[in-house]
This record gives sequence, C-alpha cells and structure tokens, in this order.
Amino acid sequence: MEIGTFELLKTEEQARRGRFMTAHGEVQTPVFMNVGTQGAIKGALDAFDLKEVGCQIELSNTYHLHVRPGDQIVRQMGGLHRFMRWDGPMLTDSGGFQVFSLATLRKIKEEGVYFHSHVDGRKIFMGPEESMRIQSNLGSDIAMAFDECIENPAPREYVKASIDRTTRWLRRCKEELERLNSLPETVNPHQLLFGINQGGTYDDLRAEHMQEIATLDLPGYAIGGLAVGESTDVMYHILDVTLPHAPQHKPRYLMGVGTPSNIIEGVARGIDFFDCVMPTRNARHGHLFTHDGILNIMNAKYQTDDRPIEEGCQCPTCRRFSRAYLRHLLKAGEMLSQRLLVTHNLWFYNHLMEEIREALDNGAFGAYRAANSEKMAKRI
Repeated sequence: MEIGTFELLKTEEQARRGRFMTAHGEVQTPVFMNVGTQGAIKGALDAFDLKEVGCQIELSNTYHLHVRPGDQIVRQMGGLHRFMRWDGPMLTDSGGFQVFSLATLRKIKEEGVYFHSHVDGRKIFMGPEESMRIQSNLGSDIAMAFDECIENPAPREYVKASIDRTTRWLRRCKEELERLNSLPETVNPHQLLFGINQGGTYDDLRAEHMQEIATLDLPGYAIGGLAVGESTDVMYHILDVTLPHAPQHKPRYLMGVGTPSNIIEGVARGIDFFDCVMPTRNARHGHLFTHDGILNIMNAKYQTDDRPIEEGCQCPTCRRFSRAYLRHLLKAGEMLSQRLLVTHNLWFYNHLMEEIREALDNGAFGAYRAANSEKMAKRI
C-alpha cells in the first residue's frame, strides 16, 4: 500500500472500516489517537507503555514542542519519533487550537498569529509556513493544516471571514509542505497534510467549506471547531450536514472528541480518526471508563473493594490491582496512581476501537452501538 493511501474495507450505513498507510506503518480505522502533548503521555506513560496499551497512532502538539524544547532541538535529535522512542504512526496538530485556547495571548492577522508564550511571555509568530516548518522538524507522519478554531457560537460574518482565511492558509500550508518534503535534509519526506473544515455551527458554511477544501485533494480531512462549548446534539448535527461533502476515499478526523459514546456516535456518522485528552485527564482525577459507564474511584464505597476497575479487563492495572488500592494511591497523592489509572483508560479507549472495528468487520456495528453508546455514558 502506498503512503497516504486510504482503503475503505467495509461500510455499514454511514460507518466505515478502513486502513490508512503512513511512513511509519499502517493504521486500522476507526482509530483513537493517544495524546502525548509534549512527547509524553500525562500520567507518566512512555512510548513503550503506549505499545502495551494497544496504541496505534500517537499525537503531539506543535505549539508546545516549539516552545520547549524547541523544534530545532527535536530535529537535531533526529525527529520526534527518535527523540521519544515511538516507532509507530504519529500526527502533530498545527498550533491552530492554541489560537483558540490562548485567546488572551494572541492577535490574528492575515499573515498568521502573534502569540505571547504561555511559559515565559516571549513573542512568537506562527503562520501557515511556520507551522509546516515546525511540523517538518518534528517529522510526524501527518501534519495538520494551520487554521483558526472558532468559538461557538460566533457571529456569522466573523465565521465566514475566518473560514475564508483558513482556506487561504491551507493553500499556503500545502505549498510549503510540498517544498519542505522535497528538501534533502527533511526528517520525514513522506509527511502528509490533512486539511481542517471550520464553519462554526452554520450548516451551509460547514458544507461549503468542506466542498471547497475537498478540491485540494489532500490525503485526509478533519472537522475542527467542535466540542468547544456547543451541545452534543449540535455537534452530531454538524457532522450529519458536513460529512456528505467530505471525500469518500480519504480519512475523516473529528478533532478533540471525546467520550466513548461520542466516539461510537461519530463512527456511526462516518468518522475514522479521533483524539481527546479526556481519557488521560479524567483518569488523573479518578474518573475511569468501563463498559458499564464511568466510575469515580474516589467514592467511599470503593475503600475496601477488592475487585479490579472492571471485571474481565485485561489492562495491566486491572490484572494486578484493586479498586481499594487505587483509591488509596489517589487519595494519598501518590504518583503511581496517575500511571495506573491513565493506563486503564487508554487501554479501554484503544480496545473500544478494536471492538468497533470487529463489529464493523462482522456487520454488527448497529447492534454494538445500540448496546453500548448510551450505557457507556452513564455514571456508575
């Protein structure tokens, strides 16, 4: 299979089962990308742990790695794969989300965005070309286009102007990445560019923007600017009106989403790639995912509970430790609690995707969705 090729193996209504080829191997889809923002999973997991919990593709953050240690240093160390010792597929985001999340520290102009670093306040400029150069230095397999993530709701005039600029930025990203990939010293000359669809909560703007960026014939397309304050129903509605305009034989990535139920519902609507900090962030506060719903390990009822987090779970944590011990570690502020709880949640997410892929292979995704989507959203 050629790098950048997406093969659609099977469909069940809108849900898709596929595989995507990168320079560091094949990705079976639908897939959840494990978020290692600064080249590490928060909760003290390393690249070798990611293999153990079933991770297929790791995601790191362009802006944060640019701030520290600096993308030039990562390049000098042979690229991010070599630096963090991850040998599988990797995606880097573009810094566009930080345009949204660091709103008090930035100014957006046509050429790009002027930031103040959240670490030391120093001035940073990032435009499409800079984002591509940073991601090229990191050497990821998939580079995300530089865009503006718009808050919801936002005035229609602002959204229209923003997506027009995002499209202009996308063309600049494509041109610059093609140039960088042609250079003899490039870390990963097979780096692929995914475009990002924006449009706030306006059906027509979302559809028009997807139609427009689809003409650029990129290796993949993401839907951005969701899960930033709008209701779940609005998010699902935007997917319903946007995805019919996405290229059929290119992977589709829903950025920053979400809960197990969100993922099942996203797959049902035709999404192939997901990422979210939720499994790691929630784990660090004792909120753990199971097939029966979400368990809060801090509840007093678990103080003398000798069972694992989930009966039958084969993750390293559930095979070895009790709810009582895990609750004690978290209450005592022991670092080990972070590692053990994050391990369980990432195992759960990666194996949730395995179950979804198996259901699609067997033509049973509709039944899997009916049995699990609502149940997994419950609080135990």
